[in-house]
Amino acid sequence: MKPFLKNFNYRLANLDRSYKRCLMVVADLIALPLALLSSFALRFAQWWPQPYLSNYWWLFVITPLIGVYIFARLGLYRAVVRFMGMQALTSVFVGVCLLVLMMFVGVSSYSLAGFPRSVLINFALIALVYVGGTRVIFRNYYHWLLKQNSKKQPVLVYGAGGAGVQLTASLMSGHEFHNVAFIDDNPALWQSVIQGVRVYGPDQAAALIKKHQVKHVLLAMPNATNAQRKQALDHFAGMAIKVLTVPAIVDIVSGAARVDQLRQVEVEDLLGRDPVPPHPDLLQTSIQNKVVLVTGAGGSIGSELCRQIIRLKPARLLLFELSEYSLYAIEQELTQLKKKEGLSVPVVALLGSVCDADRLAAILDFYRVQTVYHAAAYKHVPMVEHNIFQGIQNNVMGTQVLASAALKAGVERCVLVSTDKAVRPTNVMGATKRLAELVVQDLAARASSSQGTIFSMVRFGNVLGSSGSVVPLFKRQIAEGGPVTVTHPEITRYFMTIPEAALLVIQAGSMAQGGEVFVLDMGESVRIVDLATRMIELSGFEVKSDLNPEGDIAIAFSGLRPGEKLYEELLIGDNVTETTHPKIMCAQEEKLSSAQIDSFLRQLQLAHQQMDQQRARDLLQQAVSGFNPSSDLCDHLYSPFHRELSVTSTNQSVVN
Repeated sequence: MKPFLKNFNYRLANLDRSYKRCLMVVADLIALPLALLSSFALRFAQWWPQPYLSNYWWLFVITPLIGVYIFARLGLYRAVVRFMGMQALTSVFVGVCLLVLMMFVGVSSYSLAGFPRSVLINFALIALVYVGGTRVIFRNYYHWLLKQNSKKQPVLVYGAGGAGVQLTASLMSGHEFHNVAFIDDNPALWQSVIQGVRVYGPDQAAALIKKHQVKHVLLAMPNATNAQRKQALDHFAGMAIKVLTVPAIVDIVSGAARVDQLRQVEVEDLLGRDPVPPHPDLLQTSIQNKVVLVTGAGGSIGSELCRQIIRLKPARLLLFELSEYSLYAIEQELTQLKKKEGLSVPVVALLGSVCDADRLAAILDFYRVQTVYHAAAYKHVPMVEHNIFQGIQNNVMGTQVLASAALKAGVERCVLVSTDKAVRPTNVMGATKRLAELVVQDLAARASSSQGTIFSMVRFGNVLGSSGSVVPLFKRQIAEGGPVTVTHPEITRYFMTIPEAALLVIQAGSMAQGGEVFVLDMGESVRIVDLATRMIELSGFEVKSDLNPEGDIAIAFSGLRPGEKLYEELLIGDNVTETTHPKIMCAQEEKLSSAQIDSFLRQLQLAHQQMDQQRARDLLQQAVSGFNPSSDLCDHLYSPFHRELSVTSTNQSVVN
């Protein structure tokens, strides 16, 4: 019997559309006479009121035929029953009303003696139930068949609002997931049923996941803040559940995305950090109708600065970049952005190094640059540790060359993009960035006396997705099956999204009066091992450890890299003041005199010519307060290879 039923159900579910329409016509041909019979029985309180049935038997023939004709004209049989919605139900209502109206006109016209008019009212109500009910039964039966025969994965939908309802409806017609339960924070919705799916509270999520063997949670909260999304994600901490999310409400409303276009949860959702809306006046002050130059335009921060700047409609945007490919990539991207958003800003791609004084002077003078954002720098800590002089040359000397050229050319504003690694650095990269800050501070003091260029610095921590960031590395390692490498169990970092950082850099630069070190509010620091754990879990895997040897992906601790700190800081001292922007602070920090700056730069150049790394490191320690490289780092840097290279270069310089 079971094989027969299974085969019957399968054949019924896969019937041709024309056969399904015929089936609904037959159902209506049966439902309408039954509705008429029920209306007579209800009127006379008899199951079979014989006299009336004998007198009006012809109504049982004409009514279903006319009814089917009306339904067909209304397009009811073109509707797909499994997707039946309000339009189909409206057609049923209109069709029944027209049918009853025609019956009333017929009864009145032919003066049928003794025909009870209340039968028509009963018939209207019962026909609505019978005709509409058959479709509801067929729809539910069809979905039941699909559920029995499909291989859809059970999922939980977090959010029983409009987006969750639309998503559930889309899943019904799809072939990948089916919603077994809603999860919602609103207690008023708990235990209610929406589209046949019950709503539960977040505290029942674990039990539902176990009961239905759920592997995916779909986050239907397109208009939620990052803090609200983090709160939702925290309910699944410790569970090997892959979380997908619907697009943002802005993309859905604009038509750029659909509710059912699911994507991976982004790391910013885990941070729960909500960006503060920018101040339009601060954005426009330094950019609108001005010639703007961005150095390092192809880098992570530089490219995002370009994206934000071009939308603010400068008179011209100059892209200055050493890497030909990076310059080409950002130029092409901005060209497409201009077409998409209808912008007419001239964009000029310029190859060159910030250490090339003549090239910079010519550009600043020819284009009459008014605002400069200096984002060009070597930022990868271990890479700069292995290439000390290149880090000094690019980060320090390049900043000095650019800032001096900007002062000489009469540039209105020059903003240095700095880093939290410049605070009490333990590595060359951080030390070079702090020395670059000191160089800009010195030039700011010189400029203030002559009412020249307004110099400022903006210091912030890690940005998500930048080159060298742990987030892309973790994603790649998870995709490859692990292990995910973390340098130390206690290492922490501050994080911010690249767009937020770029917007804050622009606003901070507009606040400057000359020589300020602006510090961005990075929120709470994040333990990298916790970040790695959550990324593994939200990808649907379990963390493999001594306590869970059957897990999927392990976290391996590789040890701190050369010059790496456990904790990053944003301030050197405690002298910090608030600004008009809640996410931007202003730090008043120690400076060096012009004579000291000039002396250190000359000695660093001499150390470079002689390839004397020890001398260069000593000079950085003298110039940068708090620079304290670790002893194991020094042992690594002054290996026999480095010593031999240094001695050879020194001897050559003496001979020459």
